[in-house]
Amino acid sequence: MTELHFEAGSSAGLVDEMQCVNEYFSKAHRKYQTFLNQAWLHGHRRKLGITNPFMKVLLIHNYYQQPGGEDQVFATEAALLEAHGHSVVRYTVHNDQVAEMNPLSLVQATIWNKTVYRQLRALICKERPQVAHFHNTFPLISPSAYYAAKAEEVPVIQTLHNYRLLCPSQGGVFLRKGEVCEDCLGKFLPWPGIVHSCYRNSKAGTAVHAMMLSWHRSVQTWTTMVDVYIALTEFAQQKFIQGGLPGEKMVVKPNFVYPEPRAGQGQGGYALFVGRLSPEKGIDTLLAAWERLNSKVPLKIVGDGPLALQVEKAVQRLPEVEWLGQVPKTQVLTLMKDAHILIFPSLWYEGFPMVIAEAFAVGLPVVASELGSMSSLIAPGRTGLHFRPGNPESLVAQVEWALMHPAELTQMRREVRAEFEAKYTAEQNYQMLMEIYERVVDGGLKGSHNLLQTTEHKTIT
Repeated sequence: MTELHFEAGSSAGLVDEMQCVNEYFSKAHRKYQTFLNQAWLHGHRRKLGITNPFMKVLLIHNYYQQPGGEDQVFATEAALLEAHGHSVVRYTVHNDQVAEMNPLSLVQATIWNKTVYRQLRALICKERPQVAHFHNTFPLISPSAYYAAKAEEVPVIQTLHNYRLLCPSQGGVFLRKGEVCEDCLGKFLPWPGIVHSCYRNSKAGTAVHAMMLSWHRSVQTWTTMVDVYIALTEFAQQKFIQGGLPGEKMVVKPNFVYPEPRAGQGQGGYALFVGRLSPEKGIDTLLAAWERLNSKVPLKIVGDGPLALQVEKAVQRLPEVEWLGQVPKTQVLTLMKDAHILIFPSLWYEGFPMVIAEAFAVGLPVVASELGSMSSLIAPGRTGLHFRPGNPESLVAQVEWALMHPAELTQMRREVRAEFEAKYTAEQNYQMLMEIYERVVDGGLKGSHNLLQTTEHKTIT
């Protein structure tokens, strides 16, 4: 029970007393509302088959200098957990700090960040989370953070947003000179990446990344310090297993969209590209295709990046192409709802692009490269179309088919939204996430499997 102590006397004292009383009952009311909310959430969780009490989750992430899909997933996953009554503790660093570091300090931090190790152990001692869920650790958090969690006996979960544990290129994209490259896949020391200066065109920078990967392979960090790896697609799962990660610790859980938008009607009559303006995203292919389309359909480009100048020049010579730059997420979704098709010409395997998840959420068919994760996410003729990666003529053919088949495209819109509702809603993703957390707390996962298939089965039965 909370005790209130008053000093009666002046009218000012009376005002103070009344303020204290109001604060007391306001706090009591908030506690009561919290109790009611948690009672409802308990009942809701029982309906989902989730029996464990509310959890305290530590989320760890190294932010990028240019915000992207990984940053977005980190934020939405935290919001989803909090919306279901869980306590979320965040530990984050930002890549803007790199500019203030000398090269030797950056090398040390990338391989083993002693400061992060100490800070995380202290944070875990204070907060006592039940699981530690990692997103990006490169370059400033480092794998030392896994050891900090393990030292405090907290299970470690790592979401694999890219292929950085297998490929030392910038972003871990398995891409060199515009083509897929797997020269480093499965190698204890990824020396081809050093030879080709795959990280920021720097042999020294690539060597640091390669050294980090090799040193932690030698001390078995990747096999012993992580309890569960979350791959975003079955394609990615198989690639990681091929690269040496333990299959028995691998699960598949896709990305999701939260909060969930409504479906659009596609009345705008334009094609849409949303993404970073960088070589691996297939910007050259996109612009070359629109030069060949001869103004048959307008193209809106959303995003920014190192190829912004190239896009700006293309806009000047192609009147049907419009570059909108970086726009807020709400505006992106509005553009998606009105778009005819989404163009996704990526040249690398991708993880699980949030752009595709958002397109599915609003019922927008996707015309994508037949490569990597896109080949499994998009069903040709049902949820979109495929074209040969890096081939403008192939992209033109698919765009022209979409323009000439409006009835089929309308049916695709319905199929795309149905695919989203069947696989990629926040509620289904929450069930999958809690299954991972609960299993790892109860003693770990046995055997690699696709949680999406498990959830689908639960839904059917």
